[in-house]
Amino acid sequence: MRFVEFLKTTVLLTAGAATALGTVSVLAATADSHSSVVWVAASWWVIAAAIGMWAGRHDQASGAIARLLASAKATTTLAQQQPGTILINRLWPLLVLTVGACVLGLLAPQVPGIGAGFAILWALGWRRQHSAVAAVEGRDGVRFYVVRTSPLRPIALERAPGLKALDLQQANGAVS
Repeated sequence: MRFVEFLKTTVLLTAGAATALGTVSVLAATADSHSSVVWVAASWWVIAAAIGMWAGRHDQASGAIARLLASAKATTTLAQQQPGTILINRLWPLLVLTVGACVLGLLAPQVPGIGAGFAILWALGWRRQHSAVAAVEGRDGVRFYVVRTSPLRPIALERAPGLKALDLQQANGAVS
């Protein structure tokens, strides 16, 4: 699975988890007539959105992503791609935390409310990372792929040859 697609999918799934957690929190709080929980949770979501937008405002790759790209092993052949398996291997903590917080939300509606805020923060903070990785791929003429590893090991990448983006000004100057 291409790393760019993995990052996009991670952001979308995290935003979906935030939506599910927020929905469970609001439904559980209104069913028990805890309107103050809804107002506190909504305030936290606004704060988390502001922090996430501020954290994700840069167009360059984060330090962790840059280190991951730099440590990618070069390859000329790719293993069989299994995007579903890779996503479950890498994003199982998101699934476990979302389901767990939704279940706990039936007893304490503030739990999924807090979780929704963190998911909002994460999704907005990482929203531009895929474009930073795509820029590196275009500049260097490579493609980064997520390697299937154990769910308990850190993520690993492979660097495969790709198409290099042409600088149009250089191309026009070379032709003239």
